[in-house]
Amino acid sequence: MGSIRKRDDNGLLFVDFRYRGKRCREQTTLEDTPANRKRLQKVLDAIEAAIKLGTFDYATFFPGSKMAARFATPVANPIATALNGGSVSRQTPAAAVGLTVEAPTLPTFNVFADIWVAENEVAWRRSHRRTVMDILNGHLRPVFGEKGVGDITKADILAFRSQLAKVRGRKAETLSAKRINAVLAPLRQILNEAADRYEFTTAFRNIKPLKVPRSDITPFSLGEVQQILSTVRDDFRDYYTVRFFTGMRTGEIDGLKWKYIDLERRLILVRETIVDGEEDTTKTDGSQRDIQMNEAVYQAMLRQEKATRKLSKFVFCNREGKPLDHVNVTKRVWYPLLRHLGLTLRRPYQTRHTAATLWLGSGENPQWIARQMGHASTEMLFKVYARFVPNLTRQDGSAFERLLLQSGTVAAPPVAEPPTSAAATPNI
Repeated sequence: MGSIRKRDDNGLLFVDFRYRGKRCREQTTLEDTPANRKRLQKVLDAIEAAIKLGTFDYATFFPGSKMAARFATPVANPIATALNGGSVSRQTPAAAVGLTVEAPTLPTFNVFADIWVAENEVAWRRSHRRTVMDILNGHLRPVFGEKGVGDITKADILAFRSQLAKVRGRKAETLSAKRINAVLAPLRQILNEAADRYEFTTAFRNIKPLKVPRSDITPFSLGEVQQILSTVRDDFRDYYTVRFFTGMRTGEIDGLKWKYIDLERRLILVRETIVDGEEDTTKTDGSQRDIQMNEAVYQAMLRQEKATRKLSKFVFCNREGKPLDHVNVTKRVWYPLLRHLGLTLRRPYQTRHTAATLWLGSGENPQWIARQMGHASTEMLFKVYARFVPNLTRQDGSAFERLLLQSGTVAAPPVAEPPTSAAATPNI
């Protein structure tokens, strides 16, 4: 059954019905009043009657519609004749009952983007909303804002992507493929949703994201970790101990609160994070996890409890009890320390990769490691960290050789005889 509905953006009525398995929506210039709904219902009744009789002609009812070309099958329309008082008329059925039904006018990108944000932001984290709005206001609205969503073409998108590739980034370099894909993601989602809602072909058809070069991780060795922890400032030693031996993300450890520390069971409950100075939920639901403290982490927590428990709700904080500013810590503590030790400069996030490689290298169960890291499966471990683990990267076939020997599938090779004493004694 069709229906008479009101658009959210302008309050005007439109007809919503199905024809040949397709959803059809035709915009009118009528305001939402009981009288207009009653009048428009007559048109809808005529449409549905014609569809049942097999005499419905889309162009006759909606001559200016883009959908008319899709259903271009001219037929006699007795319903139109009946609406015109029994005589054939050049008027459309809608006009015959005093309505002005126009082809759907698609909203501009700016208008539909606002609708899209309003419908989806309830499911977004605050940080994600801020990211989306920055992309919309900084990149998309200036280029596409006044264009109709149905008027944006594939050529427009490719030209926009080409321009993005020339934009300077923070370090005077052009934007990376990863960043360009991030800018295009909201555009893709908005246009795809508009295409689905207003029945047109999305301009993003056959446009694939740019290929992002794989970046290698650079974790620290255990010896380097020990060197860092023995040299770092006393007030940051426990902070980096926890980072290196739990694999917590920067936002997770900076937002860690004492209410999530269970010293009795030796657990760190990861439930919240800090992004751009604001407290928020974790990156994903899977990121909420319970991390087991090893002895080094447990002792660090005991020391930290004496230092900050009465000062702040945050485990690691500044002198005012506020959470650490990761940018400030990175610039004033982390990088100077690496330079002092002569170590390759790496982002603090490499502490997380270090925890994973140390766990794998020590032979811990991959499933347990995945839970500690907040991964949904072990796929990430073997995909990213395998080459850092000796027993996972061995390629000499020795493990399979031992299996064959133990099963008796092959005979053990003969044991070489030890050299004779004469051969072992060098000539003098």
